[in-house]
Amino acid sequence: MGAAFTILSVGGPALLYYFQPTDEEVFKASHPSIQPSQRMRTVPEFDAFVNKLKGYSKSDKPIWAVAAEDEARTRAEAAEEQRKAAAEMQKRRDEIKRHSMGGQ
Repeated sequence: MGAAFTILSVGGPALLYYFQPTDEEVFKASHPSIQPSQRMRTVPEFDAFVNKLKGYSKSDKPIWAVAAEDEARTRAEAAEEQRKAAAEMQKRRDEIKRHSMGGQ
């Protein structure tokens, strides 16, 4: 009986030590979202998100209302930039047409 106890008390932890994966093996087998490259990319995004939330919370309005206003403002700015880019492209096209017509 004592021999069985000794084998189990020494052999059990030895087997656990032998079969237990290292920290590197666990990290490599883990979910890709916690890999270093993914983490380095998402940390700045999360920081920007938290800073936006801090700015939203300074308003007297509910956060979702301020967020919706900010999103609408961002969309309007993007549309304005797109409109300006389209106008610039049209201006260049007209200029190219004038030069090609005047050159002939």
